[in-house]
Amino acid sequence: MHVTVREVCISSESETSYFLRVEWRGRDLGSGFLLLLTDGQNAWRGEVSEDAVREEAEELEMQTDRYIQDLQQALTGTGPSTDYSFTLTHNPGPMANMTLAYEKVQRDISFCLGSVLLGKIPEPVEEVRALLTHGLERGTALQNHNHLLKEENHRLKQELQHINAELQRFVSGKETLESELYSRFTLVLNEKKAKIRSLQKNLTHLQETREEGESSSPGKGTKKTTGQTREEDEYEASTDDAQLQPASIEPTQGTSRSRSPLDDSLNDIPDVAPSRKRRFRHLQPPDTVAKRTTSEPAQKPRYGHNTHTHTHIVARVSEKHIGL
Repeated sequence: MHVTVREVCISSESETSYFLRVEWRGRDLGSGFLLLLTDGQNAWRGEVSEDAVREEAEELEMQTDRYIQDLQQALTGTGPSTDYSFTLTHNPGPMANMTLAYEKVQRDISFCLGSVLLGKIPEPVEEVRALLTHGLERGTALQNHNHLLKEENHRLKQELQHINAELQRFVSGKETLESELYSRFTLVLNEKKAKIRSLQKNLTHLQETREEGESSSPGKGTKKTTGQTREEDEYEASTDDAQLQPASIEPTQGTSRSRSPLDDSLNDIPDVAPSRKRRFRHLQPPDTVAKRTTSEPAQKPRYGHNTHTHTHIVARVSEKHIGL
C-alpha cells in the first residue's frame, strides 16, 4: 500500500491547517483510494472507487491516463501547489459530514477534478497518532535517503577529484611526450637536411669534375690526331719506297702494333730500291705504272696497322718485280 501525507489549504478556512493522507493500492490512483482529513482535533474519512474515477474522467471528457495524472498531482502534492485548490463544504445533519472538492486552476479558470464525501471519525486520536507516526517514519526515511545521497555525493566528489588529478597527470605526460617527440623529430630532420646538403654538394662536385673532364678531352684527342698524322706521313713515305722493292716478304700473323721483322725488312728496302728504280724505270710497261698509281691511294693511313695491309704491300712489290 502506498501512503502520502500533505498539507492542504482550504480557501474558505484560511486560518485552519488541514492535513490530507492518501492511501491506494496498485500502480496509481486509478484503482481507487482512501482519504483522511484532519485538523489535529477532528478527523474525517472518505473513499473513492475505481468506477468513480472512470466516471469523473468521462464527465470531464478527458483521457483516463491524463485524468489520473492530474488527480495524483492534486492529492499527493507532487504537482505545483498553485495549480490546484481545495474546497471544504459542511453538510447539514447530525453526522457532520463534509464534502471535499479538488479543482485544477488553469489560466485563471478552475474546473473540478472530483469530490469525495467525508464522514467524521468518532475517535480521531488514533488516526491523528497514526498520521504523526507516518510523518515521523517518512521524515526518518527521508533523512536516511538524504544521508545516502550525501555519501554518494561525497564519493562522487572524490572520484571527480581523482579523475581530475589523473587527467592533469595525463595532460602533463602528453605535453612532456609531445615535447620529447618534437625534439627528436627536429634532431632527425636536421640530420636528414645535413645529409641532403652533403649529397647535393657531392653531386655538384661530381658534375663539375665531369664537366672539366669533358672540356679537357678534346685537347687530348687533338694531340693523338697529330701523332697519328706524323705516323701516317712516315708510313706513306715508307710505302712509296716499299712499292719499288722487288724482294718478296712473307706475311706475318697477328694485329699487334709493335715493331716486327717485316717492319725491319721494309725499313731496309729504301737503301736498294732507288738504284733499281733508276735502272729499270724504262722497262716498266704502262699498265704496271697505272696499277701502281691506282693502288697508292688505297693504302692504309697507319703504319703497321694490320697483317692484311703488309701482305697487300708485299704482293704489289712482288708483282712489279716479276713484271720487270
